[in-house]
Amino acid sequence: MYKKFFKRVIDIFLSFFGIVFLSLPMLIIAIAIKVDSKGPVFFKQKRVGINKKHFNILKFRTMRTDTPHDAPTHELNDPKRWITKVGGFLRKTSLDELPQLFNIFGGSMSVIGPRPALWNQFDLIEERDKYGANDVKPGLTGWAQINGRDELEIPLKAKLDGEYVEKMSFGFDCKCFFGTIKSVLKSDGVVEGGTGELEKQKKEQESAEAQNKEEK
Repeated sequence: MYKKFFKRVIDIFLSFFGIVFLSLPMLIIAIAIKVDSKGPVFFKQKRVGINKKHFNILKFRTMRTDTPHDAPTHELNDPKRWITKVGGFLRKTSLDELPQLFNIFGGSMSVIGPRPALWNQFDLIEERDKYGANDVKPGLTGWAQINGRDELEIPLKAKLDGEYVEKMSFGFDCKCFFGTIKSVLKSDGVVEGGTGELEKQKKEQESAEAQNKEEK
């Protein structure tokens, strides 16, 4: 009953009141984006929705207009150079995701669920197929988001998305929701170009420790 009915009711309720109460902050953000750089306020991008149907996700624009459109951030050469000044702040605080409240209200997304993959992230889509994670609505935030976010390698991210599908319930969604608030306040897991960054940093640290031992 929760998955088929109440989850959608909660999505409509939260997204509607989110749009109403955050309308002024979103207006301020929109003005800041226009003042900071040339281009539109919003950024639309084709993403993978429930049952692998495509939809256009809505975000505040955080990058220059000449940035490659359908390339994941981690595939860009020096991703930070494409990000605007205001965009850097929005990405760090996750405020760039606020327009997705309209996606949620419209029904293409949920508040909680696996983050929607880019249409051409075939490796992530294929991994999620193993766990049934493509068969649920993507979310504004989810279980993987509060357990590593940008730092996670794709196999682990897909596995965590699969865990969410298995445990999906009102209680588990609440856990993800409040866990997200904590993560956003701490900016946990926000790494530009960071898919797999956690593992990369771990290997670099192990290499540095091994080198220090050899020098001693």
